Amino acid sequence: MMRSRDLLLALVIVFIWGVNFAIIKLGLRQVSPLALGVARFVLAAFPWIFLVKRPDVPLRQIALYGVLIFAMQFGFLFTGMKLGMSAGLSSLVLQLQVFFTIGLSVFLLGERPALWQLAGAALAFGGVGVVALNIGGDVTAIGLVLLIAAAASWGAGNVVSKQISQRATTANVLGLVVWGSLFALPPLLAVTLMLEGRQLLDSFTGLDWVSVASIGYIVYLSTLFCFAAWSGLLARYPVSTVAPFTLLVPVFGFLGSAVLL
Repeated sequence: MMRSRDLLLALVIVFIWGVNFAIIKLGLRQVSPLALGVARFVLAAFPWIFLVKRPDVPLRQIALYGVLIFAMQFGFLFTGMKLGMSAGLSSLVLQLQVFFTIGLSVFLLGERPALWQLAGAALAFGGVGVVALNIGGDVTAIGLVLLIAAAASWGAGNVVSKQISQRATTANVLGLVVWGSLFALPPLLAVTLMLEGRQLLDSFTGLDWVSVASIGYIVYLSTLFCFAAWSGLLARYPVSTVAPFTLLVPVFGFLGSAVLL
């Protein structure tokens, strides 16, 4: 069982992540999806990389974490949202990561979720399915595929985070997020330059206060705070206990979309 303090922390995280989808949609009004990803991880890595100690695990593990949970997840997510997925529906589909996470933790970590945990996750996912079947508006096939790919990347990144916490001699969850952000930058930047070239810089000219505030929310709340706190929860509890909390993200995702969009 989770301590009440950690339970409250998990609820705060999923609230911030839920509202984050509407914030991303606002940010994408002026900034391209890949450019928004580059900005996110430049600001999440610098100047903190000079202030936060690197976790005492092999660099290849931190690099794998950064590429999976940051570069791939958010590259797919931002592009999918730009190509036709609404903020609310994106928050819903991305929660397939719960099942990728639990499945991978069984095969790679040897965890055995309790029957009641699996039953609860299945019931929650049934509710997700009911909501998905009753959503209006157009949904593009490519947008849906990209969101599923983002969910798979997040699930794999959760398992890598758990492996890192098991092998590290000292917990340094903020360091993991900061250094992971650094490793997410090269692939994102390379793809962005290849597809957008000089338009990358043009994306950040003439930004209004809404776009600037959106980037700040995405970087400092959704990334640095939430992913550090999430990694801490994964370090303290089984993956099958922590991951299902994100099934609450669509609740806040739809509410955030209704209020902000």
